[in-house]
Amino acid sequence: MTPALYLIPCPIGATPTEQVLPAYNKEVILSIRHFIVEEIRTARRFLKSVDRSIDIDALTFHAMGKHADQALFASYLEPLRRGESVGIISEAGCPAVADPGADIVAIAQREGMRVIPLVGPSSILMALMASGLNGQSFAFNGYLPIDPTQRTRRIKQLEARAQTEHQPQIFIETPYRNHKMLSDIIAACRPGTRLCIAAAISTEQEYIRTQTIADWKKHPAPNLAKLPTIFIVG
Repeated sequence: MTPALYLIPCPIGATPTEQVLPAYNKEVILSIRHFIVEEIRTARRFLKSVDRSIDIDALTFHAMGKHADQALFASYLEPLRRGESVGIISEAGCPAVADPGADIVAIAQREGMRVIPLVGPSSILMALMASGLNGQSFAFNGYLPIDPTQRTRRIKQLEARAQTEHQPQIFIETPYRNHKMLSDIIAACRPGTRLCIAAAISTEQEYIRTQTIADWKKHPAPNLAKLPTIFIVG
């Protein structure tokens, strides 16, 4: 394999790896001995799910989660400087997209290292694909404010942008606050505004539905309390 920083997607939820990852990803993973990961324990579990014969103890892991020391990130790429590939793995979906990894990639880009993103599930793009909303121009906004007043103001701003620019506005929420988010969207938006709710994408619990705010009031979503969910206002 070409020595590079490989961005390795992983399944969303408990979906078997063979259902969402191409065989080539396995070849790449088996060729790498150095990994930068969001959480070491779950990364080790993911690698074992790719191939149970992997010798986990022979691999090197560096954490890049929220408690990691960013001052050490540059040193994590030392194997690549020697010509050995390094892999980045986040908790679910694609590294560096609504997940950690971008800071590591930025260092690699500054040093002229080769960066190779591998094919895999991205809940953001999969939700947009299935929403029926405009896929030519869209925006991902991450998490909205927790403060109720600020959140309502932000929802209205995103709704206005979606309407005036014909640009779907995508955002996420911590799973246990999904229902509060949905109720805030319904309260803040106009009846004719369309809302897509895409939960647990690519898993057995997958739920994707787009309808107007008026229809969401009549036909509420199922229990989203523990499901990773994408909201799209269009």
